[in-house]
Order: sequence, then C-alpha cells, then structure tokens
Amino acid sequence: MQERSRAGPCVQFVASLTVMSLAASGIARAGAVGEVDTALVVSVDVSNSVDEHRYKLQMEGIAQALEDPAVVNAILNGPQGGILFSMMTWADRPRIAIPWQRVSSAEDAAAVALRVRSLPRQGGEFTCVAGMLRNISDKVVPQIPAKALRVIVDVSGDGRENCNPEEPIEAVRDELVAAGVTINGLPILEGDKAATLEGWYREHVMGGPGAFVLPADGFKDFGRAIRQKFVIEISASRDRLRHASAEAE
Repeated sequence: MQERSRAGPCVQFVASLTVMSLAASGIARAGAVGEVDTALVVSVDVSNSVDEHRYKLQMEGIAQALEDPAVVNAILNGPQGGILFSMMTWADRPRIAIPWQRVSSAEDAAAVALRVRSLPRQGGEFTCVAGMLRNISDKVVPQIPAKALRVIVDVSGDGRENCNPEEPIEAVRDELVAAGVTINGLPILEGDKAATLEGWYREHVMGGPGAFVLPADGFKDFGRAIRQKFVIEISASRDRLRHASAEAE
C-alpha cells in the first residue's frame, strides 16, 4: 500500500507531462496551418480541343511554374511565407484534380509539381465555364483550410462557353466576386477563337479586386504565361509583370 502511494504521484506526473506534450504538439500543428498569403485555384480547360500534346504542355507549364525560382521567391517572401494551391480540370464536368495543398517551401512546391505531372488526362467535349465556376464557388472556395489574405481563381482555356448553362457565367462570377474572390483569365489564343477570346475573357470571366487577363500566344506559350501569372497573383503586385517578363526572356 505504501509503495502504491509513492507511485501514484509519479504516474500522475508522467501523465501530466504526456498531456502537456500532446497539447503542445496540437498547438504546433495548428500553428503550422496558420494564415497564408494566397489561396490559389488553378482551373485548366481539358475539353475536346485539348489533345494529348496540348494537355502535356499545360501540365508541364504549371509544374515548371511551381518550380520556378521567381515563383518560389514570391511564395516565400509574402507576409505569411506560404500559399494554398488547388487545381481543377474541367470540360463537360469539373474535377478537383488536386485538393488544397499548403506550399511554404521549395520542397513543397516541387512535391505539388510532381503531382501535377502525374495527373491522368481527363476527357470531355464541351467548354463549360459557368459549371466550372459554380463548382469552385460551391465546393472549392468553402473548403479553404486556412485564412487567406486573398483568394484567386486562375481560369485558362482556348474557347468560350458552349454548354448553354442554366445560369449565366456573369452571375456565378459576380457571386464569387461578392464573396471576396478575384478571378483572373489566361486565354490561350490559338484556333478560330484566337482573335476575340481575350476580349471575351475580359467581359465574361475576369472579376474582383485587381483582376486581370494575361493571354498566352498559343499552347506553346502557356508555360511562360502561367509563370508570369503566378508571380503576379502570389505577390499581389501587377507591377511584377514587368519583372516576370524580363526573367522569362
């Protein structure tokens, strides 16, 4: 009995240390999530105009952009030193290809780039922009796992809406903008829509604080364009476009 009375406080002390350790671990994990500078949704057109070669140009362009030193520097030099990255592929139906991932180091960026390169190709016939934006509004933005100083949706594609949506693109866009989301456009100027697509993106897709459209001169130019867009979007400075252009040359 006497030995039990001595062991009791000892066991309690060890248990107390264990609880404190677990609590500290929980605080560390919570702190690791913290705030981020940007929650970035990259939304990529994979409709029937995007063949295997064009698909690979887009995926490789996004992967290389994530690994680019200028992009990594923009991520690390923000006030919070990190971003959240998500990716959607879309045609007839949208698909969340990569759920929210925190990127706060070059290693994180490389890991996400590897996932982008490994994505299986999704097929589809039509260019359903309104449906894609609706899915982002309902299923992607509400699932942002940390407080973000800004939320940006990056929409790229080589065509206009052709799905006869139940709700206008502008209505969904304006709903996202009202929720504090900025939507930027990356029209890929190739094919019979090349001459008018940039204007269509400006009128129907772009919206929100600081929104802009930065076109790619065809699919071969996609990598350059997405890299510049990432720098601007992550650093939240449109003045960085000039610097990003100089670095790309």
